Amino acid sequence: MLRIAIPNKGSLSGPASAMLHEAGYQQRKESKELVLVDPANEVEFFYLRPKDIAIYVSAGRLDIGITGEDLLVDSGAGAEPILPLGFARSTFRFAAKPGTATSVEDLAGRTIATSYEGIVAKFLAERGIDASVVHLDGAVETAIELGVAQVIADVVETGTSLRNAGLEVFGEPIMTSEAVVIRRTGAETDDPKVQQFLRRLQGVLVARSYVMMDYDCRVEHLEKAVALTPGLESPTVSPLHHEGWVAVRSMVAAKEAQRIMDDLYELGARAILTTAIHACRL
Repeated sequence: MLRIAIPNKGSLSGPASAMLHEAGYQQRKESKELVLVDPANEVEFFYLRPKDIAIYVSAGRLDIGITGEDLLVDSGAGAEPILPLGFARSTFRFAAKPGTATSVEDLAGRTIATSYEGIVAKFLAERGIDASVVHLDGAVETAIELGVAQVIADVVETGTSLRNAGLEVFGEPIMTSEAVVIRRTGAETDDPKVQQFLRRLQGVLVARSYVMMDYDCRVEHLEKAVALTPGLESPTVSPLHHEGWVAVRSMVAAKEAQRIMDDLYELGARAILTTAIHACRL
């Protein structure tokens, strides 16, 4: 069986399980379950702490895993991302008291507090910056006020928490991150079970990004309509009972669907419908 590591809690857990469910895999019903066997799909899922997943995968104990790219980098484990999953996106930034730092060069000689020591150490080493890094588990915003550090490095979403603590971000982002599928560095790339798993997840990503659009159109307007809905290869066009009309079906990007419907209506298309795509293979 394919052995896969899944986050057991936190912001990665729910979206990862939801994506796997959409991909046709069984998922646990109780949060206390640590192992779940899906015999129909020949997969065994192991629910682990997100920070530990890269370690298990790099050791070869598990074939692949889903974790945050930030956690992979922070672990320093011998594993690599093979598929971005589009959720749990985050950005890591430096922050300090206003006026005390404006660029990453100002980090030299400073002490930086963070929960992601591996990420920060890698960033500093790549730029040849000599600074001290202090590891804290959570609430790093208070480190400056308490004199533990002059700078913090943390996940920044809106920046509200930092502003409330009297801090402001500066310099370039340390890194951006999202959920990824990872494997051991150097592992075989053509394992059929792994490839099938990746195809299923890719199918979910496409299904979430596209809708199926159907509409009726006059033949004389067909070329302009098809230009609006080219599909992945080309749209399906079928004649209707009423002469001079055709039915068109095509995949369109979900975020563009409403605009395309408006343009089609202005072109004279009618009975314009969109339906969700639950699964696909391209």
